[in-house]
Amino acid sequence: MPPPPPKRSTSKDPLHPRNRHRGRYDFPQLIKSSPLLAAFVRANPFGDQSVDFANPAAVKALNQALLRHFYGVDYWDIPAGYLCPPIPGRADCVHYVADLLAASNGGVVPRGPGVRVLDVGVGANCIYPLIGHHEYGWHFVGSDVDAGALRAAQQIVAANGALAGAIELRRQPNARRVFDGIIRPGEFFDATLCNPPFHASAAEAAAGTQRKTANLGTARGPRPVLNFGGQNAELWAPGGEAAFVRRLVLESQQRPTACCWYTTLVSKKETLPGLHRALHQAGALEVQTIDMAQGQKKSRLVAWTFLTPAQQAAWRQARWGPAGG
Repeated sequence: MPPPPPKRSTSKDPLHPRNRHRGRYDFPQLIKSSPLLAAFVRANPFGDQSVDFANPAAVKALNQALLRHFYGVDYWDIPAGYLCPPIPGRADCVHYVADLLAASNGGVVPRGPGVRVLDVGVGANCIYPLIGHHEYGWHFVGSDVDAGALRAAQQIVAANGALAGAIELRRQPNARRVFDGIIRPGEFFDATLCNPPFHASAAEAAAGTQRKTANLGTARGPRPVLNFGGQNAELWAPGGEAAFVRRLVLESQQRPTACCWYTTLVSKKETLPGLHRALHQAGALEVQTIDMAQGQKKSRLVAWTFLTPAQQAAWRQARWGPAGG
């Protein structure tokens, strides 16, 4: 019997209803929260205030302002060359994961440190934990293969007192593993998040950067500016996105009751058929594919669980208390 088709969202809103970044950026308010942003704000060709998204310093200053204004993060910085992610899109992922957990909790999003989320590839930016802890009070474990990224993320956590005890960082010693060596025996998570490497090789990543900067109208010679940054582990892995998410599926299958909802961001629509086949073969009992968009960029969050509805109810009762509580 063929597997049931994965569920898809039907919302026409470009960003999740709880996303704080719906609508245009209010630059006067952002500058009030983070005055350093003022140096990068100028009128675009349409006469609206904006920043030059091809300028890495401008993108970082915008992120610093957004994190301070909306999420109470007073200190946020990343070393040169590391990924500087678009915050509205990352916030969407967090809110859709909250919806998944709410569906197992009488429609109420579970809040507080009793909810444990694993961020696979937390990076130097630590974005998912910063947003998820502020919005829902969740406890995060962030893993990464890059020691430099973890040092930078730890500096962010240490510099913001409100994050004390909320975010734990762990080094993944094996670049070919995802959950192995990170999820400890007897440890349980309510959800995982992941932003997989997009490209299959360094050369492919460089070519993608060239196209991206050309589309922005900022390519200047053979070494284009990478406005959102990114180290090797952040941008590429053998086999690219498709191979990485298949590894996620395999390792999740090996620990089906260690997590209620496994999720991953998927940037390439071509990745979806193979991912759905892998999930069916792995025995996932429910798969959801949630379409998301920020501006012209389209992506999707794919989520799966190995727990039956009855097991999810037992999970909820054991970890969060009565449904809707």
